[in-house]
Amino acid sequence: MPYVLVLAIFPCMFYGQNGLTSHPDWQIKPVISKGFIMIHRISIGHLVKGYPTFYEVNISKPTLGNKLWHLENNKPDVGISLQVIDFANPAQLGYAITAAPYIEIPLNEINKPSRVVMRILWGATYITKRFDIYENHKDIAIGSHLNAFVQFRWMWHLQLSKNLRFEPGITFSHCSNGKAKNPNLGLNMAGLSAGFNFLIPAATRPLVTRVDSSGRAKSKNEIVVMGAFGVNERSIGSPELMSYVLSGSYQRNIRNTHKFSAGMDVFYDQNYLIDYEEKFLEKPTGIDQFRISARVGYAYNIGRISLPIEIGYYVFQKGNPDAMVVSRLGVRYYSPSGFMVTFGLRTHFAVAYTFEYGIGYRMYLK
Repeated sequence: MPYVLVLAIFPCMFYGQNGLTSHPDWQIKPVISKGFIMIHRISIGHLVKGYPTFYEVNISKPTLGNKLWHLENNKPDVGISLQVIDFANPAQLGYAITAAPYIEIPLNEINKPSRVVMRILWGATYITKRFDIYENHKDIAIGSHLNAFVQFRWMWHLQLSKNLRFEPGITFSHCSNGKAKNPNLGLNMAGLSAGFNFLIPAATRPLVTRVDSSGRAKSKNEIVVMGAFGVNERSIGSPELMSYVLSGSYQRNIRNTHKFSAGMDVFYDQNYLIDYEEKFLEKPTGIDQFRISARVGYAYNIGRISLPIEIGYYVFQKGNPDAMVVSRLGVRYYSPSGFMVTFGLRTHFAVAYTFEYGIGYRMYLK
C-alpha cells in the first residue's frame, strides 16, 4: 500500500530536521494501557468482547535546545514506539503490531517535577485478523492487514528521581486503511496508560551556544499550491478507484507554531463519476466531472513539519451522493526551498474517503 511508504518517509524527514544526533542521552519507556473500543457504529458492537490491552516499548531522546522548534515546543522528547495491541477478541480482531514515530510536547514552559505533556503519534500497524468473506465475514471494521495508526495521549511527567519518571495518562487510538480496502469502519479506542521513563545519561553533554533558526517561516503570509491523489474502493471486492485534487491556499503564520488557512480544492473522483452516471443516466462532461470545495484550516507547526486540520464545503457538485462537508487531517513537510510533501486523510463528515499523497510548493508574500 502506498501510505506505508509515506509513513516510512515522514519519520526520516522529521529526524532529519531535528538535530537530535547532537544529544547523547537516551530514554527507554515501557508502557501498559487498558481501555475500551468505542462503538461508533452499532454494526460493530458484536466485535467488542472485552477491554483491549496495549503493551509498549518506547525509545526516545530529549531535544537539546539547539533548534528553534525545540524551544518553541518546550524541549520535547522524540522517539519511536513499538506496540502490541490485544483487542480481547482473538477470533475476529486478532492482534495489532505497531511501529510509529512520536513527539511528546510539554504544555507548560517551566520544567517542574509535575508536568502535563501531549503526545502525538502517527505510524503503521499490522492487524492479524481482517475481513474475509468466507472465514471472518463479521469483521466489518478492518478490511486489510496493513493500516494507518494514529494515537494521542495526554499524560503527566512525575519525576521520581534524577533518571526515573512515572507517566500516567489518558490515550486515544485509531486504526484504519482510509477506505483503500473495504470494509473500513476502523477501530477507535480510549483508555488509561501508565509508564516508567528510564533516562540513560551520557558522561558529557554538549553546550548549546547557538540556536538554529533556519526552520522559521520567512513571512507571515504565504500562498501554497498542492496536487495529490488517492485510491479507494466503492464496495467490498470492487476495483480500485482513483481520486485527484488540486488545491490553492492562503496561509497566515502566527508565532511560527500556528498557521491558519483558507483555500479552494478541485476534486476529480472516479467514485463521484459513477454516482453522477447512476443519477443522471449519462456520463458527466466538462466542469460537471469535478467537485469544488471552499475550506478553512488550522495547523500546528513543529519546525518544518506541519499538522493541518481542515474543513470545507462542496460549493459545486451535481447532486449530493455522499456528503456536502469534506475535511482533511494530515502531515506536511516544507523543505527550505519551498517544496512540500503531504500525506493526509480525506473524510466526508466522520467517514473516511481516501488517503491523499501529494506534493506542493510554498510561496512567501513579503
